[in-house]
Amino acid sequence: MQKSENGGDEATVDVKFTDLPNALIACKVPEDLFTEDGLKASFEALFRSFDPEVQFQYFKSFRRIRISFSDALAAAEARLRLHKTDFNGKEMRLYFAQSVHIGSPRLEPPKPEKQFLISPPASPPVGWEQAHDATPVINYDLLCAISKLGPGEKYELHTATPTTPSVVIHVCDDEHGGDSSAPDDSDLDDKPRPPRPKIIQTRRPDYSPEVRQ
Repeated sequence: MQKSENGGDEATVDVKFTDLPNALIACKVPEDLFTEDGLKASFEALFRSFDPEVQFQYFKSFRRIRISFSDALAAAEARLRLHKTDFNGKEMRLYFAQSVHIGSPRLEPPKPEKQFLISPPASPPVGWEQAHDATPVINYDLLCAISKLGPGEKYELHTATPTTPSVVIHVCDDEHGGDSSAPDDSDLDDKPRPPRPKIIQTRRPDYSPEVRQ
């Protein structure tokens, strides 16, 4: 309920707390709080003044405490009054615990039409058929033209246009200069191959302990 400054009629403002979280997360609490019962009772008494039915969940490994209230209004009031207050020599930090549920809060199995995407896949949906691979396209004209080419010749695959260049295949020259009397690969296997050239490493400069300025 809100009253105007000029003394006019009072205006009622409806505030809904259904969308606010009803739990707090306490951070930076003393480590002794998780082991000493007396210190734990003093900590819980701070929040029971806002809600007698408040519940506590202690997470020692994370040094966090979840404080669940019966409604969001009590959680907001406790956070407003106790955030950054001193407790046993430590500045206590309180944050709202966010909980997001997409659809149902329970874990539901995937829809049947989505199960074939799971690895390893389950049974495919009704009516699903495996697609067959397309037959590879073989350009026999291109293979025939390439087989007739000799060393040094070329074959134009695509004629140039005003917007695209031409595509030309060039056949490399023969390694032996086109000499038909040169021995083939079978003759070269019987002869010893020439040794590979040795890579000479760069010599490191001589080390001098003297440092000249």
